[in-house]
Amino acid sequence: MPEARSWQVREWLRHRLSRGRREFDRARGRGLYEWDRVRARIRREWRRTPRERQRTWQLVTVSAATGLVVAVVSVLVAGPWDGGQRTAERARAAEDRAPGGGRDGGPGRPAPSASPVLAALGARPAPKSPDSGGDAVPPPTGAGLADTLEPLLEDPALGDERSVAVMDVTTGQQVFGSKAGTATIPASTIKLATGAAALSALGPDHRIRTSVVAGAGRHDIVLVGGGDPTLTARAVKGDDHPAALRQLADDTARALKKRGAGPYRLGYDTSLYSGPKLHPIGPNENLSPVVPLMADEGRKDDSDHGPAPRAEDPAADAAGTFASMLRDRGVEVKGEPGSRTAAKGARTVASVRSQPLSSLVERMLTTSDNDIAEALSRQTALAAGESASFAGGAKAVTQRLRKLGLPLGGARIADGSGLDRADQVSAGLLSQVLVRAADRDHPQLRSLLTGLPVAGFSGTLRTRYAQDAVGRGVVRAKTGTLTGVNSLAGSVVDADGRLLVFAFMTNGTTDADGAQRALDRMASALANCGCR
Repeated sequence: MPEARSWQVREWLRHRLSRGRREFDRARGRGLYEWDRVRARIRREWRRTPRERQRTWQLVTVSAATGLVVAVVSVLVAGPWDGGQRTAERARAAEDRAPGGGRDGGPGRPAPSASPVLAALGARPAPKSPDSGGDAVPPPTGAGLADTLEPLLEDPALGDERSVAVMDVTTGQQVFGSKAGTATIPASTIKLATGAAALSALGPDHRIRTSVVAGAGRHDIVLVGGGDPTLTARAVKGDDHPAALRQLADDTARALKKRGAGPYRLGYDTSLYSGPKLHPIGPNENLSPVVPLMADEGRKDDSDHGPAPRAEDPAADAAGTFASMLRDRGVEVKGEPGSRTAAKGARTVASVRSQPLSSLVERMLTTSDNDIAEALSRQTALAAGESASFAGGAKAVTQRLRKLGLPLGGARIADGSGLDRADQVSAGLLSQVLVRAADRDHPQLRSLLTGLPVAGFSGTLRTRYAQDAVGRGVVRAKTGTLTGVNSLAGSVVDADGRLLVFAFMTNGTTDADGAQRALDRMASALANCGCR
């Protein structure tokens, strides 16, 4: 039996080193290093290697050890970790938020393009290696995925209607599907479609303005709602914060004092939106009345996400708070604010802007914020020249998804948040949205990926996935839950280092916790799968 040629050994060593790095990166993301599982995988691969390489077992041991050493060094070089995020990444984020970094419409940096890690995971042709068939990061096969996922799909906790799609980001092709084109109720996973439409229509740098303008009389001013659901009346710190009503009051008071003594009459304008203010579900702690002017989403407690008691008239409450702030700053305001419409082209007295749209999308996805979702639907409608209403937003979002070339067979968009059971989309549509977000040709959609909750660590996935689950820290996904409806759509890097996106949807469930666990097991199975 001839000895392995030197070039074969070099190529094999290079491949093992690369694979060792990928293995360590995955383990680092979970916060633990599962050496036993990695060692077992290497032994299985060793049994599958050609006989002529068995005589080089000593080189195999050296290469594997070298790969681990290089991976450890790369982690040390990358910098320390703090709360699951590298401090270097936090420093870069702080740099992006520094004055002059694009805040309040300044020049700053453009929205970041697709993350470099996405490119590394398949955007460019991969180098050849002896064992990969020409691709150093081999794709999963449909048969391999079927062997892994189909038994899990038989879990009785899942409902009668199931729609599943798994796609390879590198090729943009579906690698596994089960009724992937069947439209079902998506619940909050529809927020991925809402975010994609808004980002596509307005761009990631777009900011929503809240203004004070001059009224009809010399001593009249009008607070004009621009549709920013994150406007806050609370004290804020640092440079990276939502638009602050206090800052608007500061600027307005300075301008009015230059203008002359009052008293001033304050009005508020909510004419930007039309149609019903209440969602079809009616008054609900999950969503404020949808109006273009509100402070802290109309919450009547000190929460900043999740269900909470809501104001019946959040615009009037915000205007009343603003009047009090002006008085605290020495501006005499006469009476209580009243609803009125500002004159077209009225002179601006002061204004504040929201965080960039990319940040709003991330917050919407991480905490499943329904107020932001409905606001972004209306912003999309305004960009399309449609009425800023439930109906106009649904129409504009659908049109924008069509322009992105997404499969809309059987789809019906009824709202932006997914609270409406009239919503119908397929797993194929949601997975395609995520593929677009990972595509370097659509960098404006990147925040659809960066805003996804991390399994076991953040947002709506913080309390899901057991401490020792394979998917913990590796799965990133948007959740969706209504009575009888459970869904999960996101991204994962599989055991071979391949970036996959998925959408798992089920309707007709009777055990919400059991259904969630079943969906989480499916996502973890993808993370643990070298499905070939």
